[in-house]
Amino acid sequence: MKLWVLSASTGGGHDMRAFALKDWWHHQGGECEVFHPLENSFWGYRLGCEIYNIIQRKLPILHYAYFNFLEYASIHRKPSFIIGAKKFIRKYETFSPDIVVSTHAHLNHGFFDLTRLPNLKFSRFVVYCGELADGKGFSRHWINSNNDLFASPFQEGALAARSRGMPAEKTLIAGPLLRKSFYENNQKFDRLKVFKDFGLDPDIPIFLLGTGANGVNHHIPVIEAICNANINCQILALCGRNHKTFCEINKFSSHHRMVVLPFNSLDAKAMVELLKISTWMLARPGAGLTTEAIATGCPVIFDLSGGTMPQETNNLNFWKMRAGTVVTSSSPSQLLEIIKTKTKIPRLHIPIGQSPKIFLEALSGLVA
Repeated sequence: MKLWVLSASTGGGHDMRAFALKDWWHHQGGECEVFHPLENSFWGYRLGCEIYNIIQRKLPILHYAYFNFLEYASIHRKPSFIIGAKKFIRKYETFSPDIVVSTHAHLNHGFFDLTRLPNLKFSRFVVYCGELADGKGFSRHWINSNNDLFASPFQEGALAARSRGMPAEKTLIAGPLLRKSFYENNQKFDRLKVFKDFGLDPDIPIFLLGTGANGVNHHIPVIEAICNANINCQILALCGRNHKTFCEINKFSSHHRMVVLPFNSLDAKAMVELLKISTWMLARPGAGLTTEAIATGCPVIFDLSGGTMPQETNNLNFWKMRAGTVVTSSSPSQLLEIIKTKTKIPRLHIPIGQSPKIFLEALSGLVA
């Protein structure tokens, strides 16, 4: 059975879910490809994705203007509006999928209609929306009642879809869509071995600085503030694709006694281990990293430096509803105040079991 996953590189969560699904599909013996229609059909769409990521890195609050423009411009709402449609159709014909899954809000209307052209092979069309709950950033473009299925990690996302017109019988609470290591039995986790493997002291607090896949972070001023305040801790800094930050932290750590370890990239197993041993994580409230924290039970301080993106409000709403409170920091000085006052950092742990099976079985059932 051939699965075609549509994604986009805006942020990191869409691709994280797309490639996790690809791995799961291959694991059960199916054929799968991930395709980026926006980046591969027209240079203007690719530029739009790059602008999205630049805004996210520089001043996230500006996304209110960008997000609302896209909400009402409806650039990809109709197939006649889509530039580069012929490239998309050729790719669809070449792969000839049995089922299509979109992990991005702007791929569920015009691109869906292109797959329904009368001369093309019929395939089921499913949306997997990673938004954790309703909020200002829950795009109306997620909802197309003509799609065969709308899947979301938790009940809150399904309710948001239904309130916007998605038929209840077409919504599925599918559980999180994460990499395989996040579903392994917790009994296999050896905490002391993880500390030893990473060269860490189990008696000293561990502060994990998170980042998105495109390297959005403010690690350097945070690390400098913590070191200057002589706080006894160990710092683990995820840098993603931000090689400049990785090199700067490496240089910084060579001149300080405090343990500061930067990571360019981590496999899923290592990511699970670091989340489980960390005292807390400082990270943007993106859906991907927030969901990973929920799966492992890692306490989170949400980094709101530069303001909040509308999409991030959905995840903050979910965390507040489920955990009861949210702790945020907008600057290194505010983070130091949280540390010094020993503010209790909320932890939200929702066991995810074997949730991918729910979604995989639903996909197989649609084709059958």
